[in-house]
Amino acid sequence: MIHFRPGSQMHQLLTLLSVVGEFPLRFIHLLGNERVYKTLISKLTSPQILREYGTEEETRCRLLTLAGKGAGKAVRLYKGALPLLRKLGAYEYYMEAFWGHRFPGDAAHRERNFRVAEAVALCMNAGVETRPYHLPKLQNSAIMNVVPTTPSLYLSKELKRVGKTEMNKTMYVRMIGALFSGRECFAVYNTRNAAMKWNGMGEFKALHHLIEIGRMNAGIGEIDSAILMGESDEIAIKTLAADRENRRSERFDGIYRHIYFVPLNEFGGRLLRVLITPNRNEKLLGKLFPPNLRSYDRGAFEYDAYMNGTYILSHLDGDIGRLIRFREGIENQHLQCEVLCYPEQVKFLKAYLEELASLKTISLDAVESVLK
Repeated sequence: MIHFRPGSQMHQLLTLLSVVGEFPLRFIHLLGNERVYKTLISKLTSPQILREYGTEEETRCRLLTLAGKGAGKAVRLYKGALPLLRKLGAYEYYMEAFWGHRFPGDAAHRERNFRVAEAVALCMNAGVETRPYHLPKLQNSAIMNVVPTTPSLYLSKELKRVGKTEMNKTMYVRMIGALFSGRECFAVYNTRNAAMKWNGMGEFKALHHLIEIGRMNAGIGEIDSAILMGESDEIAIKTLAADRENRRSERFDGIYRHIYFVPLNEFGGRLLRVLITPNRNEKLLGKLFPPNLRSYDRGAFEYDAYMNGTYILSHLDGDIGRLIRFREGIENQHLQCEVLCYPEQVKFLKAYLEELASLKTISLDAVESVLK
């Protein structure tokens, strides 16, 4: 017998599928214990006795189905799960978003769905509200406090509804959505297992539209940050290498000053929680360095502190935009430099910085303790 109750793994899985439609099996670890979730999915692809929380009612139904093969294999809701969507308050949204429970079979739609699904799963586990049917609707008629003060992810489908123009139909091809957290807003991208390919003018237009949404719905006057998700640190390296070949105006740090790389794994989920912590940088830098040693962004290049003849940059938020400017500031000079990072970031930073700076590691546990 399967119990359908809030907080259970089945409840979490059905909630996720109500938002994203389908989820790639190879990234099921983003939800939690991979073995447990694979066992649950296997069980729910055949008829089970289901008892709903708070009632004595029992029904026999099949809830999930599998589609595709290999790296494209995905889990979807079976028609037997549709009545449960009404109890989640998700039925109308799901049927409208996913063509009445019918999915296009082409690779482009599947790839887009997977990129959204992985980003939503990581955000869900970080405590971000991702359910469009539970979020207030965005608008562009007046300056209002529409967006919740708690972390909330608005998917690109919802962003496109604001100010429906022909341009908006293709504006958010790459952007997954916008993550609002307090007084910050991050454009969210997921490049999966390939280097990110940027369309300079397209991304600039999307950012301009997002700034307007942030101003009208959250009172945020400036947006200069993006979260870039990817399968591994190797993807970050490839993205940086490819981006160096572009003109400055078309580089992603020419569009977003801050680009936070978040890998699609457990470490990435914890790093995302760091990013959505209010006043995170001041809390960390204030703990790490005395005020008289900090740069406060007044240096000749990007760094955080100058101590004992060494220029120090904190990479504890995964900001590769600052990392680019740090490297550009030191690569033609003979300076003693150091980067603070997590052990999980060492391989990537050694590959990117080479011999330009030494690395000093700090555990994520220690950072989480400070931020709490």
